[in-house]
Amino acid sequence: MAARPATKGEQTREAILTHALGLATRIGFEGLTIGRLADDLRMSKSGLFAHFRSKEGLQLEILRMAGARMVDTVVKPALSTPRGEPRVRALFERWLAWEQSPGLPGGCPFMAASFELDDRPGPVRDFVVQNLRDWMDTLAGAARIAVQEGHFRVDLDCEQFAHDCQGIGLAFVHASRLMRDPKARARAASAFDALVRAARALSFTGALPPTPTAAAGGRHR
Repeated sequence: MAARPATKGEQTREAILTHALGLATRIGFEGLTIGRLADDLRMSKSGLFAHFRSKEGLQLEILRMAGARMVDTVVKPALSTPRGEPRVRALFERWLAWEQSPGLPGGCPFMAASFELDDRPGPVRDFVVQNLRDWMDTLAGAARIAVQEGHFRVDLDCEQFAHDCQGIGLAFVHASRLMRDPKARARAASAFDALVRAARALSFTGALPPTPTAAAGGRHR
């Protein structure tokens, strides 16, 4: 069956959340209030309140949208690549491209929120934590498949591999956004290559075709 066309109200809500997502990556989730968003969009506070009911509700809806977009932009395309090392690489490379997406002027919203909300208990922090756990599970799962395919060694600690991938991602955010290091992307790629080489099975040469993202180079949406 064909998808039901979005109603005008749903289109308006989508447009509000899209703008709010970009704004939150620039000014922070705590700085994003219904009042600030109303001023930015030249809408009434009461109209926005009817959509989200509270600042917390607004933050959660932004993060839900971000999570869905990350799945569509990073996870689903990567899972369509061949099993094993190519899929692991596609996940990492597509995440780097997502972090630098023009639609996210302040970078990955979950990275931004994790820095901002790490010591602020509540539903918004819980949502961020669960999303990051899901991402780490996805990386670890891809590594386990690489072990099954004979690309990675059988004694590989896949959870540690995912942890180290996340560490490279965090270092990339720090180097590219805070330090403005022009070599940030190259350094992240070099660190990831070293991690993959250390994970490879001795019998695996690594002679694989490049993933679509690696072959194209540059940023991807």
